[in-house]
Amino acid sequence: MPSDTPRAEPALELRDVSKQFGDLQALKSVSLRVAPGDSILLYGPNGAGKTTLLRVLSTLARPSKGKVLLNGEDVHSNPVAAKSAIGFVTHTTFLYGELTVRENLEFAGKLFGLTSIDKRLADVLDTFHLRERAGTMVRELSRGYQQRVSLARAFLHDPQFLLLDEPFTGLDAASAESLQGLMRRLEGQGKALIFSTHDFEQGKAIARRLVALENGKVRYDGPVSHAPIAVLRAADSPSAGALSASFP
Repeated sequence: MPSDTPRAEPALELRDVSKQFGDLQALKSVSLRVAPGDSILLYGPNGAGKTTLLRVLSTLARPSKGKVLLNGEDVHSNPVAAKSAIGFVTHTTFLYGELTVRENLEFAGKLFGLTSIDKRLADVLDTFHLRERAGTMVRELSRGYQQRVSLARAFLHDPQFLLLDEPFTGLDAASAESLQGLMRRLEGQGKALIFSTHDFEQGKAIARRLVALENGKVRYDGPVSHAPIAVLRAADSPSAGALSASFP
C-alpha cells in the first residue's frame, strides 16, 4: 500500500462548496484539499455526491456556493489554465462517434493547444493499447475500448491533476490491471489523482488517502489505512445511514 507521508501545500481546493440541483443538495459545505502527489479514493454509496464533486473540481459544474481554487486562484476566473491542468474521465465519454480514435485525440490536443501532438498521441495510443484501433470510428468500438479512448484523452495533455470517475468501467481484467499500475505511478511523478470506484479493495490498493462521502457531506478524510473498513464496505450497500452512524 502507498505510504501515508504528508504532502506539500494544496494546489487544488474546494472551499465550503455546496451544489444545488433544484430541491436536491448534492454537495453540502464540502472542503477538500488536493496536493501534488496526492492519491485519493473518493468513496460512498450511490447518490453520495462523488460525481458532482468531481465535476465541480473539473470546472464542468459551478458550485452554488463556495469556491474552487487552483494554486490560490478561482478556476472560473482562468478556465483555460484550469482545464490545461486537469484531466477528467466521467461516466459519459463525450467522444465523437463519427470520428476515428486518432481524430478524437487530435481534436482534443488542438483544444488543449498542444504543440507536439504527434509525440503525445503516440504515447497515449501505446499506453492504452489503442494503436491498432487508431483508424477505427469510435461508434464502432465496444464500451471498453471507448473507455480506453476517454482515458487516453484525459492523459493526452499530461495534466497535473487526474480526476477519474469510475475509470474501470467496461475494462477487461488486463486493461484494468494496466490502468491500476498507471494510477499508482502518478504519485511518484508528483501528479495528483482523485478517483471513485465501487470496488473498495481495488481502490485501497491504489490510493493512500480516502475521502468518504454520504448525502453530499464528507464523513471521513484521512489515510486509507486508518479507515473503518467494515463500515465503508457497508456503505456500498443500498441501506442508508451506514456512514453517518460511525463518522461524526
